[in-house]
Amino acid sequence: MPGIPVIIDCDTGVDDALALLFAVRHPGLDLRAVTCVAGNTDVDGVVRNTLTVLEQAGAPDIPVARGAERPLIEPARPAPVHGADGMGDLGLPAPGRRPVDVDAVTLLRGEILASPRPVTLIPTAPLTNIALLLRTHPEVTRNIERIVFMGGAVATGNATPVAEFNVWHDPEAAAVLLTAGVPITMYGLDVFTQVVVPGADVHRLRASGEAGTRLAGELLAHRPAHPGEAPEAEEAGGLGDAGAVCAVVDPAGIGTRLLPVEVSLAPGPTRGQTIVDRRPRPGEAEHHEGAREQALVDVALDVDVERFVKLYLATVERP
Repeated sequence: MPGIPVIIDCDTGVDDALALLFAVRHPGLDLRAVTCVAGNTDVDGVVRNTLTVLEQAGAPDIPVARGAERPLIEPARPAPVHGADGMGDLGLPAPGRRPVDVDAVTLLRGEILASPRPVTLIPTAPLTNIALLLRTHPEVTRNIERIVFMGGAVATGNATPVAEFNVWHDPEAAAVLLTAGVPITMYGLDVFTQVVVPGADVHRLRASGEAGTRLAGELLAHRPAHPGEAPEAEEAGGLGDAGAVCAVVDPAGIGTRLLPVEVSLAPGPTRGQTIVDRRPRPGEAEHHEGAREQALVDVALDVDVERFVKLYLATVERP
């Protein structure tokens, strides 16, 4: 039986690349397409990086499409944390593959509506493509099983003290996503930062003779979990976005609560914050102003780190 049909929308990116490597190699997933959006680097760089990763992984001919080159309102703000090329400056060869000749929204619509089973969308990037899809072709929601997105934070942000990068990069798009009318899981920074592959495992991956497995090791080594410590600790690397794909394969590996979530859109220091309401009862504002209509989202609050690390390693080391 074919695996879960999934589409990844990404801004590849070191940890997006880790997510792609996992999705390509897990037998329980059917990666139908990959769509690209500006984020970690410009959108043309994202397309190049995505094609390179799929090629290095020995993936079948999966359609890849170029999407939005900037957020809905904000200017483009590439994140420099993944090196000049967005992929850790590993010097990977240029891909021989080419993207399809349709844009990301067109590819998303076609693949979702054509799928014989409802599709799970996995955005691991700013949500511009997904917002454009939902507003342009709302009919796709009838064949979306769930959206599992890497983004947001209950506690601390990374782009700002309160905002996570993917949501901060395009807050309006994130707000559109939350009103999609389909089940949504938020795999945010609260679990994102916890899943770390030990240095010994990263070292083994880097020594592999198989290109895709070796690439996973090199990418993990570029994401040191404990910079400044001993070399074996520095080589330990965070799975990052790949954890969201693990959560699709093994949803029992995360602990979630169905909670109201909204995005702060106002200018100022809270712009891009995901406001997750964990109060057990309505507050004074609701008593005085009436209930607010907030999207209910399965918010990941806990993760079984060892379980996801074992799952990831077993998958990327498959022959």
